[in-house]
This record gives sequence, structure tokens and C-alpha cells, in this order.
Amino acid sequence: MRKVELDIHHLQCKSLSMFQESVKFEYMPEMENALFIAGFEGWGNALDISGGMADYLIRKLEARTFALLNADLFYRFDENRPVVEIEGGVLKNITPPGGVFFATQRTTVGRDIVILKAMEPNLRWYGFADAILTLCQKMKVKTIISLGSMYDNVLHTDSVISAIASSEELLRTLQKEKTIAVNYKGPSAIHSLLHHEAQKRGFDSISLWAHCPYYLQGTTHFGLLSHLGSLLASWGGFELDTSQLDNTWKELSRQIQGIIEKNPELQKMINDLRKAKIKGSWEAAKKHEKVIHLEDFLNSK
Repeated sequence: MRKVELDIHHLQCKSLSMFQESVKFEYMPEMENALFIAGFEGWGNALDISGGMADYLIRKLEARTFALLNADLFYRFDENRPVVEIEGGVLKNITPPGGVFFATQRTTVGRDIVILKAMEPNLRWYGFADAILTLCQKMKVKTIISLGSMYDNVLHTDSVISAIASSEELLRTLQKEKTIAVNYKGPSAIHSLLHHEAQKRGFDSISLWAHCPYYLQGTTHFGLLSHLGSLLASWGGFELDTSQLDNTWKELSRQIQGIIEKNPELQKMINDLRKAKIKGSWEAAKKHEKVIHLEDFLNSK
């Protein structure tokens, strides 16, 4: 073999070895034209929209675990500590941080879907992306979607989702679902690197970001979860029942409105946001330090 061929062969073997070390399979599902959805916990998970959406999809689509990420490669245990279960002085279980891959097939929901629920990695981001994308290639994934959420100058009655896509054509299909094209320059989450590397390998790639009202920190926005779930199902071509989220949000929003009506400071803050929205400039809204920790109000009753 020529030197160039030997070098390519060496790199391929090294990449395969790294993948085998990075992902541990329980079994390999047979899939075709699959959709890959990643929900990350950590920096880009305001109001638990990203991680919560992954959990909801796993539960509602009855997705099965088929592989695990090697936590020792990608996480600092002193920052994301393992969770232990101790009973009567006996250590029963220890669960490290990491990621779990789930699969559901078209016989159940209309499309083959792979779901990753993971903490954002602390280490080896390129190796992390390589492991995910190599898995996607092996499982015949066509489209990769990462989910994120951020705090923003929006109202709890809004459902704002922005997007980036690997092509203008793909972005146009998302804009038909009322998403907003992202304009941003600043610190990044793992989503951007995964998106960048996916494009290089020829995947269709999307990143969806839910915009969360900053004054609801400590609360789960089930309305945004429902909206995001409906968008994913409509665009991705699969079935997803969001009625449970809708019902929960209806009750929770009623409680939130009751809290706002009794709090003049919150009323002023929300009125400022409404005025900025009418003017078409969210940036004009003054940020307040006030947040709602709903459990504080409920526990005081």
C-alpha cells in the first residue's frame, strides 16, 4: 500500500477504535432514514426545556435504551458528580453523569427516531461530536436536531423558537413552522460544534432554541414544551401526543397569573415587556432581577 493509503487506513482504524471506546452498545437497532434528536442538560437548558423535551419524547414514544456514552471520556466528575443510592449504610448503586441513546421505530410512531439524553460534555468536544456522528452514520440517520433553551425578554404567554439549519432550503421549511432564524455572536454550547461537524459529514442539521421568560426561573414551562414537541412532530413526520403538557400548562399558567396579579413589581416588569413587544423591539425591554420561584408561593399556602 502507498503511504497515503496507509495514513488513511491508520486514521480510519484510530477513529473506529475511539468510537468503540466512546459508545457502549446493548444492541443495534435496524433503522432507515432516521431522525436524530439530542436534548442536552447544562448551559443551554433554561427551564429544563431541552432535557425535558428529551424525557417527554422517550416516555411518549416508548423509546428503548440501546447504547451509553462512556462518561469517563467526556465528563469531569468533580463538576457533574455521580449520583449514589445508599440504603442502611450499604451502597446500592452509583450512576455517573453521561448520556443515553434511545430508539423508537416507525412501526410505533411513523418514523425511525434516535434520541440522545445527555449532559453537555466537559471534555473532548470534538471527540464527543465524532462519537455521535459516527453512530448516526451507522444507524442511517438523515437529519440531526439538537435542542436548546435560553432566557430572554419574552412573556410566559409567548412561544418563541429560533433555529439554525445546514441549508437555506431547510431553514425555509422550519420558518413555515413559525421559527425565527438565529442571529448571534458569543459563547457557544455543544450544539454549535455538533451542527458544524454534522454539516462537514453531509448530514441535514438543525438546532432549535426555545426562548424562555427570565422571570420564570425555577419553573418548568410546559407550554413551551408542548409547542416544541408539536413543531418536532409536524416537521419530523411522526406522531406525538402533547395533551398532557397542554393540560399541565393550563393549570400552571393560571397559578402564575394569580401570582402576578398580587405582585405590583411583576406586573410592571411584564407590562414593560408587553410594550417592547408592541414596539417590535425586545431589546428595549429593561431586564429586572425579579424571578418567580413558583414552589415558594405554593408551599406558603
